[in-house]
Amino acid sequence: MTELTRRTILSGAAAAGAVMTVAPLAQAAAPLAGRQAPGFYRYKVGDYECTSILEGANVFPIPDTFVRNISKDEAIKAAEAAYMPKGMLVVPFNPQVVNTGSKLAVFDTGFGPGGTNPRIGNMVANMTAAGIDPKAVDIVILSHLHPDHANGIKAADGALVFPNAEIKLPAKDWAFWMSEENAAKAGNDMMKNYFANVRKVFAGLENKVTKYEWGQEVAPGVTALDTNGHTPGHTSFAVASGSSKVLIQSDVTNIPEFFLRNPDWHVAFDVDPVQAQATRHKFYDMAAAEKALVIGFHFPFPAIGYVEKDGAGYRLIPAAWNPAI
Repeated sequence: MTELTRRTILSGAAAAGAVMTVAPLAQAAAPLAGRQAPGFYRYKVGDYECTSILEGANVFPIPDTFVRNISKDEAIKAAEAAYMPKGMLVVPFNPQVVNTGSKLAVFDTGFGPGGTNPRIGNMVANMTAAGIDPKAVDIVILSHLHPDHANGIKAADGALVFPNAEIKLPAKDWAFWMSEENAAKAGNDMMKNYFANVRKVFAGLENKVTKYEWGQEVAPGVTALDTNGHTPGHTSFAVASGSSKVLIQSDVTNIPEFFLRNPDWHVAFDVDPVQAQATRHKFYDMAAAEKALVIGFHFPFPAIGYVEKDGAGYRLIPAAWNPAI
């Protein structure tokens, strides 16, 4: 029989430690996923079931004139203050789906599938993951005709993504972008490309397009609001059901870290930057006074929050995540 002593116990522990140091490390049984979960988030407006869809988020170096009326250095500081990658911008794209019970409506469509940028073009995949069939959509409502809002009505092969939907768009935007006179006066490559893009995307769709005016009901409980400046026909929407309301602000502001905090900054994409500046103040003064829930196309996903006045600008208070709709 072996006698247990302090010396034998310690020597045994040392031997066990030596064995442990040469044992192979355990290997992970599962591979890395390598991708995000589908991007969708449901919320309620009265009896309406709404879904915020993440179409994607572009990441790119800050252009010299992304903000026209400040220096690039100031823009870089604003991006760094928002913890964006150094020298880069992060711009999300968040279309909305509203099910009124009688109509299924999509608000803006993103860039659409088939592009070369893997960060964008994910609307159909994320709608499908949310259990929403693009073929079931009754109405596609466009706030304006910039590519990141309108191009997603068509697939890469030119087929309609929402084949059974009526396409509604602002009359003033259609008149502006379809004008040969305006196209001839386009002063830079970006604007020239915008004019060409509208003609390409809507070629052959004239019979499916309905042009709406501000103040009209474009879907049950949905009123078109004049928020021009970003484009001549740029439109936001008040979605109301019962005593509940949400404001879909489209592009009243681009990324809030820049243009909500600094509403007098002029983003490069505004057709009339002075009018867009005035619209931002008017719209956000209203939203803050009403304590209205606001949806922003370029807000961080799920793009839902409240706006408060903050000095000469405003700040976004993200809505708390709700596990139940």
